[in-house]
Amino acid sequence: MIAIVAEREGELPVQPSLRRIRQFDVRPKHELGQNFLIDSNILGVIDRLAALGPDDVVLEIGGGLGVLSEHLAALCGHLHVIELDQALVPALEDALAERPNTTLHIGDAMVFNIVELDPPPNKVVANLPYGIAATVILRTIELLPQVTSWVAMVQREVGERFAASPGEKAYGAPSVLAQLSCEVRVARAISRNVFHPTPNVDSVLVTLHRTGPPPSDDLRKLVRASFAHRRKALPRSLATAGYGGSEIRERARAALAKLELPLDVRAERLSADQFRALLEELQR
Repeated sequence: MIAIVAEREGELPVQPSLRRIRQFDVRPKHELGQNFLIDSNILGVIDRLAALGPDDVVLEIGGGLGVLSEHLAALCGHLHVIELDQALVPALEDALAERPNTTLHIGDAMVFNIVELDPPPNKVVANLPYGIAATVILRTIELLPQVTSWVAMVQREVGERFAASPGEKAYGAPSVLAQLSCEVRVARAISRNVFHPTPNVDSVLVTLHRTGPPPSDDLRKLVRASFAHRRKALPRSLATAGYGGSEIRERARAALAKLELPLDVRAERLSADQFRALLEELQR
């Protein structure tokens, strides 16, 4: 267990996150999902997975206390950091003060205009707040087609959901939407003791490597409607979700037959490629 203490009374801790917690009187906010990384050994694992070089432009979402930010800035050509909490600005400015190749953006990553980031990022590396991790990853896949890879610290269930295969319990709409564009892998389990405050859930590092363009709006709508009632057969789920008009149940059954899939198959049995093929059949 890592204790938040200085070696002698009055001294600031050496570890950057712990030092900034003390120096800037930071109080982690539970409502923002703030769990700050306090084990710098994890940084080496992250940068090996990210494989950063001087030509890379990195987007970090949720800069926190800047321990990951300053590490990434030393390895890449430019770093964009998006942070929602104004109270963390002094700590982040301290972390980035010696790094002119950085831009700090204060805003909500769920609505921030990431499309206009200049220079445009080609990689995403982040310790993501648990509550927004899945949505943010899918948003960057959709809006930043030039991004080729992601390394994200996320709640274990989120990482497993993204990497799940058809038929597995964790497999769902987020799995398909990520796998339509990316190869997804859970790279490493992370102890909850590397964070302050210690979260009540386990974390993993998940990697995504782009294999194709973002899914179209039509494809995203099909996937979400297919899983809207996941215990129902796929044609019935689509009909119940109000997708595709009054004839969708019969059209979906015909499309499944063309694809040589069971007419009563559930969405959780279809791969990302099969969803793409299903849309093509429905649009004929």
